Amino acid sequence: MKLNLIPRLCVMLLCLMGMVSAAKADDVKTVEGEYTFLGGGRHSPAECKRLAAEGARIEALKKEFGVIVGQNVMQTEHIDGDSESTHFLSLSFSEVKGEWLGDIGEPEYDISLDDDATLVVKCKVKGRAKALSNRASEFESLVLRNGTDQRNADTDFRHGDRMYLYFSAPVNGYLAVFLADEADNVFAILPYATGGVNEIRTKKGYDYVFFDPRRGNDFGTVDELIMTAPEGEEYNKVYVVFSPEPFSPPAVKFKYAGAPPSTDAEEFSKWLVKARRNDDRMGVKSMNLRISPSGKKTEKMRY
Repeated sequence: MKLNLIPRLCVMLLCLMGMVSAAKADDVKTVEGEYTFLGGGRHSPAECKRLAAEGARIEALKKEFGVIVGQNVMQTEHIDGDSESTHFLSLSFSEVKGEWLGDIGEPEYDISLDDDATLVVKCKVKGRAKALSNRASEFESLVLRNGTDQRNADTDFRHGDRMYLYFSAPVNGYLAVFLADEADNVFAILPYATGGVNEIRTKKGYDYVFFDPRRGNDFGTVDELIMTAPEGEEYNKVYVVFSPEPFSPPAVKFKYAGAPPSTDAEEFSKWLVKARRNDDRMGVKSMNLRISPSGKKTEKMRY
């Protein structure tokens, strides 16, 4: 009997590992959604398409995972002389119970004008998504424009503006940051391309500001980021990836002179889906950036 114990135990462990792997794979769903965005005078055609695609992704998540609907009630008290008054403010909110991991193929657009000459953009998307995990690590991250204080948080840039990144997490962990452009390039901007450091280990409770050479070289030689849009308005997206567990970055190559190493959007999406499927504590925050061509004077640096 003892001779059969180890083989049977191995089979049981292999079966258990297979069940866990299958459960993780089942967590990722293929979802589809569509949304129609009505453009206003202040929205460019490119921005209308971006907002329509974002709306379609949210609709896909709602359809698959549902939403949390709630209400916050705030109470304020005001005392004026002998009189006292109490005011209540009720705020309704809804939160999608899923998160978008990546597109499958390109979004499909149907663009037209209505009777009032308003731009109508209908978008259909297909992608991979998963239910929100309660285990995903919380962290705070802000894109900063032309300054390194949190009050410089902004996602609207002009040609020639500098970009910094604020980060803080309540646990020790590992950090990577990527920048996607409209040409389907995804650049690995952290760890620094020329820094000589393969991973960024952050400590809990610390306030970090990246891409500022005056912050020292704890993470190797600092790369400085200057946003450019010489020929017209551009849209970029920053992905901040953090986990308490170490993770392998996507395969990237130096393809453009003077630019960080990069991969294409499809390969990055595949990597992100796989990484999050294997690590339910990995958290991702994405931030859309708009870079306008020069035309207005860039604000003075604020530190």
